[in-house]
Amino acid sequence: MTRVLLVLPSSTYRASEFLAAAGRLGVDVVTGSDAPQVMAAALPDRFLVLPLGDPAAAADAVASFHSVTPLDAIVAVDDAGALAAAAAAARLGLAKNPPAAIAATRNKAVMRRLWRAAGISQPRFEIVEALPDEPAAIAGAGARLGYPVVVKPCSLSASRGVIRADDDEGARVAATEVRRIALAAGRPRAEPLLVEGFVAGDEVALEGLLADGRLDVLAVFDKPDPLAGPYFEETIYVSPSRHPGHLLEALRGTVESACAALGLVDGPVHAEARFSPRGSHPEAHVVVIEAAARTIGGRCSKALRFSSGRSLEEIVLAQALGLEGDATSARLPGASGVMMLPVPASGRLAGIDGVDAALAVPGVSGLEVTVPIGGTITAWPAGDRYLGFLFARAARPEDVEKALRRGFSSLTVRIDAALPVGAGG
Repeated sequence: MTRVLLVLPSSTYRASEFLAAAGRLGVDVVTGSDAPQVMAAALPDRFLVLPLGDPAAAADAVASFHSVTPLDAIVAVDDAGALAAAAAAARLGLAKNPPAAIAATRNKAVMRRLWRAAGISQPRFEIVEALPDEPAAIAGAGARLGYPVVVKPCSLSASRGVIRADDDEGARVAATEVRRIALAAGRPRAEPLLVEGFVAGDEVALEGLLADGRLDVLAVFDKPDPLAGPYFEETIYVSPSRHPGHLLEALRGTVESACAALGLVDGPVHAEARFSPRGSHPEAHVVVIEAAARTIGGRCSKALRFSSGRSLEEIVLAQALGLEGDATSARLPGASGVMMLPVPASGRLAGIDGVDAALAVPGVSGLEVTVPIGGTITAWPAGDRYLGFLFARAARPEDVEKALRRGFSSLTVRIDAALPVGAGG
């Protein structure tokens, strides 16, 4: 039987979707995680303990397992397991993407340098090495780039630690806060920080699949809420995009070139970009913000539906396992979207009221609260976990957006006992 190793970090939202997809495809599943309790709950007789922070050691563990129980593919379900999965796949000769390409998607400084060398349209940037007077160095970079700028860690995701600064004083404050958040997340003190020119314009997210370097676009999500800072917590995603076709084709080509510059040739891609005005010219152009070798995060993939009832996870697994007949990517008609429920404050979740009213809104198709009552949650910029996900479907994208806004307006989130920023989450 065809067998896949799913690398499931303890922090992932994605385990249930990938396990269900494997079951629908009829493939044998082995799970690997840094948390045995996660795997024991999923598949108690088929799991590996993997040190995800040590890719070489994880590859050793997978190779030892493979020598007894052969694997046909290794799939990381999100960022935290990507490097370990890439190292293991390379060891077993199963990798199509070089591990260095996966590593580049996990380090924004490396990504920016590779894109600059390849001429990819991206924000102007400076990489600021850790210095004794780091706030002054960040302010100097901001002044050279021209305000406003965005200060961010090089190796965190989900907009964690990403802060806009509009002047020298704001840059110094942002430098101190970003470094504190990075240290709290376990990043080394010597890791540089990234300063980027703020890119104005509408932001979109592209969900795609690479095959021999060619990018097949599965979906483009509009983000109708302006992401202007000072923090960049995301909210509404709606697909299909309402932007004109020529811009969407430019987006596909630019992201495909960006992936090639990183060395990515196969598998899922999730990219963030902006359609930004070019000086006084009214026509927007594509500026790539980031790209990751994974599917869309959180529970957001549930907002996508494909022909024959396929999920996004089924499409990804079918490609990884060479089940080409099952890898159909045609979207079902209509529009869909998801709202990541914002975190209003750090603390303990006391409750979410108005759930029944939200679900009664026409077009709203579901609500998942992913933080347990009594669980801690951290607001952005230190946070990296949403309270939950609100879903909607309708004939038109504008109706999906309207349903999500109406549904969210019915909810009241109660947070108690505010914690220090950076705690919990």
